Order: sequence, then structure tokens, then C-alpha cells
Amino acid sequence: MPSTSLINFCLDDSDSDDDLELIVSTIGESLNKKRRTLYHRSIYSRTYIWRNRIHGHFKLYHDYFGENPVYSPSAFRRRFRMSRSLFIRIQSAVESSDSYFVQKRNAAGLLGLSSLQKITAALRMLAYGVAADYIDEYVRIGESTAIESLKKFVEAIVSIFSEKYMRSPTKVDTDRLLKEGDSRGFPGMLGSIDCMHWKWKNCPVAWKGMYVGHVREPTLVLEAIASYDLWIWHAFFGLPGSHNDINVLERSFLFTELAEGRAPPVNYSINGHEYTMGYYLADGIYPSWSTFVKTIPMPQSNKHKQFATAQESARKDVERAFGVLQARFSIVRGPARFWHRETLKNIMKACIILHNMIVEDERHVKNLDYNYDSFDVNPDISVSQERSAELLEFIQCHRRIRDRDTHLQLQQDLIEHIWRTHGSRT
Repeated sequence: MPSTSLINFCLDDSDSDDDLELIVSTIGESLNKKRRTLYHRSIYSRTYIWRNRIHGHFKLYHDYFGENPVYSPSAFRRRFRMSRSLFIRIQSAVESSDSYFVQKRNAAGLLGLSSLQKITAALRMLAYGVAADYIDEYVRIGESTAIESLKKFVEAIVSIFSEKYMRSPTKVDTDRLLKEGDSRGFPGMLGSIDCMHWKWKNCPVAWKGMYVGHVREPTLVLEAIASYDLWIWHAFFGLPGSHNDINVLERSFLFTELAEGRAPPVNYSINGHEYTMGYYLADGIYPSWSTFVKTIPMPQSNKHKQFATAQESARKDVERAFGVLQARFSIVRGPARFWHRETLKNIMKACIILHNMIVEDERHVKNLDYNYDSFDVNPDISVSQERSAELLEFIQCHRRIRDRDTHLQLQQDLIEHIWRTHGSRT
């Protein structure tokens, strides 16, 4: 076994690469006999590869995390999709939560992969959507270990950060969203809603018919609500691609808190009419509920044209959020190569959580470049000590959510409001 001083010497940033290579080769020679007896044999037709993990950790640390890293912060953000400070925060939380990411010695007494190597491998797979063995040469990590690191990483992200970064809007959040909506000509707007399909390349043949929809290939559907700052407030993922937006809406938990009386209050007035529920901008397929505002197909008058232009412009928030999410994490842009739905759900949910963390971290940074070249069908059930809505109240609230007359009245009021506010500028 190499001495502790030799290993510490390997990890010292002040040493030159030539010295490092000399020490590593010395360690390799001292362990050559032991490696041959322990590893250098074919097990089920597979041969152990001596990857020199310590050297891989040293190069990764020296390139990105040292006092004087080789690559600049902008290069770090482009390759890791986030700032170095946010990466260190995530690494610390993940390493504290899951012992899998703590560097250990293996059965032969050799140091294993560090948390930097495992998390970097997982993030590179999420960011670039590459195969597991693509990053082996730089990170010095095997294909099976890279896949395991990815699965463990997304599980840890969901477990640690979902409560904060996948939450429903609080009272403060709601007030901020309402203020922004009012400034854009839509009082009472809480965001925009739409669905996105993720192609499932390795969908089992027996399930293919159920998961094929208008895309003509197996897909999984993500329903999401996004606000003007690209924060994704609601995500419902996992239904087969044969469902359309209405089917997904009927099965999601979008209006659960509102129907049970637990959503923050929303009160606003438009054109002399009072409203008590916020709404989302939606495209034409969504039903005519009081909680949706849709555009006008084939508008004729100037008022209707002005409203349609404003609605379709503001509704692009969710489309932009999908675009930035796929640009940051190419794994959800390309075909999914995993076999199990639970793995895909964790990946999608983790990508959205990381997306929201990056949005929060970069919220006050101007002119950012986004060109980088929830999910469960049944939500978790928890016991609440708060008073639940009575059955009659629950039914009445559901009727108010789906009230077509309120939808038409709200749309007409918004048409008049936008024309009165912005019509003279056209």
C-alpha cells in the first residue's frame, strides 16, 4: 500500500504535473503485483481497468475548484450550467445527505471516487445528455458507476431541495406574481400553463401503444406552470404521451390547494367586476374555466386583435421556460435512454429543481446567455392537522373553478382593460 504522505503529495495543488505523474507511476509500480492478484483477471468476460482515480480527482480540482483554476467562471457556468458557488452548495448538501458521495477506500484499501467526480459525472450527463462512458476519459469513472452516480444524485436532489424549490406559491410569491401580471396588463395572472413531451427511446415494446400520441413515438408528458422569471411553480410528470393537455389536467393536482381552501387569497378588480381566484394563460385546447384565460381565435375587431396579441405574448413565458430547461439539461431534450419510469421521473424532477435553483441564483444578473452549445401521477400523501374543507364547500369551489360564465366575463373584462390601457399606443 502507498503511504499516506504519497497520497497527500498527489493531491497537493502546488506540485507540477510531471511530479504527479512520477509519483502516480511509482504508486502504480508498488501496487502492480497486488493489482494483478486482485483485479487483473477476467470476471464474466470483463477486465478491471486501472483508471488512476486520484489523478482524475486532482485534474478536476485543479481545472475548476482550485485557488487559481485553469478555466474561468464563465467556462464553469457553461459546462456545469451553474455558478461555482451554487455547485459547492449542492455538493455539500448532497455529500451530507448521502454517504454514497463520501470518498472511501475500497476492499483493496485504495481511495475511491470523490464527490466531485461523482457529481460532475452526473451533471455532465444531465447537461449534455451524453452516454455514461463518454466522460470516462476525463473524470476517470466507469460506465456503471456513472449511471449509479446519476441515479443517486437525482434522488438526493429531489429529497433535499424539493420542499423549497418545488413548492406552490406562498402569499409573498402570489403578491409578487400578481404585481408583475398587473404591470403586463393582466391583473390576477399567476403564470402560464402548457405541456411538453419527452421522447422515451427505451420504452418497453409492450407499453409502446399506450405511450405513443401525436408525436408518433413513445413520450412522457410534463405539465408545467411558469412565471415571467422562468421559475416553474407547478410540474406534473409521468403520464403517457397518448394523453392530451386536457387529460393531463384532469389527473394533475394543479387546483388541489385551491379546491381545499388552502391556496393564498387572490382578490382583484377588472372593469368594475370583483374576482377572488387567480388565473393562468393557456392555449386553445384548455377548457373554458374561470381559472384560465385563452386567446381569441381569428380575432376581427381591433380590441380582439390587441387582446390576442397581448395574451399570446405573455403566454410564451412557459414556452421560454421549457426552452431554457432543455438548453440547460439536454438530457430532457433528447430521447430518454433509461428503462424505468421512476428513474425518468426523478431525472425530470431534479432538472426542474436545479433549474429553479439556478433561476434564484442568477435572478439579479443581467443579460445572461442561455445558449449553452413533479411529477408523480399520485402525489405523496401526508397527514395534515389543518381543518379540511367541508364537502359542500369543496364542491362549490370546484364549480367556481370550472365556471364557464366567469371565464367569459373575465375574458371580456381583460379585453376592455387591455384596450383601455394599451390600445391607444397601437
